[in-house]
Amino acid sequence: MCGIVGYTGAKSAIELLLDSLEMLEHRGYDSVGIGCVEDNKGMVGIQKCVGRVHDLRKECEKQPMHSTCGIGHTRWATHGGVYTKNAHPHQCGKVTLVHNGIVENYRELTEDYELQGKLRSETDTEVVAALLDRYYQGDAEEAIKRVVQKLKGTFALVMMFEEEPGTIYAIRNVSPIVAAECERGMMLASDLTALGNFTKKYFVVPEYCVLKMTKDKMVITNLDGEGVEPQMQVLDWKVSGLGKEGYPFYMEKEIMEQPNVFAETIKRRIFKGMPDFSADGLSDDVLMSCKRICIVACGTAMHVGLITQALVKSILHMHIDVELASEFMYSDPVLDKDTLVIAVSQSGETVDTLEAFKYAKKCGATCLSVLNVRGSSISRVSDYVLYTEAGPEIAVASTKAYTTQLAVMYLMVAKMAFLRGALSEEETKAYIQELQNVPSKMEEILDRKKEIHVIAKEVLESKDLFMIGRGMDYSILLEGSLKLKEVSYIHSEAYASGELKHGPIALITEHTPVVALVTQGRIMSKELSNIKEVKARGANVVLFIKEKLATQLKEDYNVVTLPDLEDKFMVFPAIVALQLLAYYVSSDKGFDVDKPRNLAKVVTVE
Repeated sequence: MCGIVGYTGAKSAIELLLDSLEMLEHRGYDSVGIGCVEDNKGMVGIQKCVGRVHDLRKECEKQPMHSTCGIGHTRWATHGGVYTKNAHPHQCGKVTLVHNGIVENYRELTEDYELQGKLRSETDTEVVAALLDRYYQGDAEEAIKRVVQKLKGTFALVMMFEEEPGTIYAIRNVSPIVAAECERGMMLASDLTALGNFTKKYFVVPEYCVLKMTKDKMVITNLDGEGVEPQMQVLDWKVSGLGKEGYPFYMEKEIMEQPNVFAETIKRRIFKGMPDFSADGLSDDVLMSCKRICIVACGTAMHVGLITQALVKSILHMHIDVELASEFMYSDPVLDKDTLVIAVSQSGETVDTLEAFKYAKKCGATCLSVLNVRGSSISRVSDYVLYTEAGPEIAVASTKAYTTQLAVMYLMVAKMAFLRGALSEEETKAYIQELQNVPSKMEEILDRKKEIHVIAKEVLESKDLFMIGRGMDYSILLEGSLKLKEVSYIHSEAYASGELKHGPIALITEHTPVVALVTQGRIMSKELSNIKEVKARGANVVLFIKEKLATQLKEDYNVVTLPDLEDKFMVFPAIVALQLLAYYVSSDKGFDVDKPRNLAKVVTVE
């Protein structure tokens, strides 16, 4: 979950490393550090601190170094508290090292090799540095190969050795490392966002292969010493997409981008008004032959699965399960060759989802993924991949990844429905036309964001908040509630409103804030009845309701109307409104919206 960057070349390394680390802060922001080879000394100097990159930048200005080779790290604490001594890089003897992942057997290694006297931090990472220093006898690659075969767990290791002042080494297991040639040098990073301003071509370092990077070239060898040719990828994100473009926070920018990225995601998969996955290499047979579907995902991506589940049940009448990826392997899932397992992940590196996917593949299931990052770990395990066109998502709280993942899912359900005869060609084209109407309806909500900002003030001082809805509305609110929790720190819970009488209504007292969502015409009367129940107990209700349904309201609520779409498509304007609600509550509270406490964008540890 940490961010890593490395550079060697002809340019000044300090500013390049700091600028790149700022693009990786969404991966961790407890502490930050850099290690650079000082040009005039040939020694590796380390500067690190608790806090953000801007704090380290100030420290570097106080003690300037001149360097053209260095590594950097921004940390999300796993082993050891948030202290400067636990910040990376770690240095032991002639070795300087940064790490993403978890070394599960670090205690055993410490005891077996009597490393206690060498360790100054509480981290598993420093154990690896000490072990490398013990094995290093002038041959860096040999030391790396010997050490990694003793490590249990996931890791991305980036290292410098004092006797090779212009060289950076890297090796990984599961945790990602991408590398590229850039102007006047070579770069590597744990995330493509760090490379986007420097190059358009990159490759993913293969697992258990040693990358040796000098200012002029990169060489990859496997553990047997054999050369490995990297598989080049093209970064198709726009460089401009990596900045805030005048917005105070990335989250607001990414919310505002949703109409465009949604349209980009669906347009190349629609041909003559019909869903078409031929460009993705997904054959009709895959969608026709499966007898059941299982979606594995975490957090926001899992909520995508719940909306998809509602669509599949209502349109295809197929058996479908949605599983928490972190619990998947421990719940004895029933999988076989007739199961289509779909993994949903923004980064393609979510380790829980990756491990669940690997398990499904071993069970003989067909594995399809919906991702935003080409060449990611999950993509390489997949039988088929459907990429979104969300572009880089920097804010920790996901917004545009959610809506573009849903866009892909809606198209896939339409394709399956047509192939299986659940929808006629005419019905499928009408479905697709409504999907194409979604961006304009999102725009309508975004044009009224000041109205939602006013509504946000109604819940600004809340300590606890409840969200209620039925059917698909409940699934939407699970995501809306998560957004509010993530960025505002308000204790928010979403409930299926029919379940209120079975316990949760005991929590509703005078002035309790309740956000209600009503977008499904066939259950509107029941939803309004549940809203009246909480209103009668003194709750302060904020109601988000489909515009066509709002004319039937008789009671007085704080109301936000949502532009009309067919019921099954109302998730899109509804979630944009709820994202804005969470965003404004957080920003008005004065929080760092993009970097909520205790969270990181990419979860690469179990």
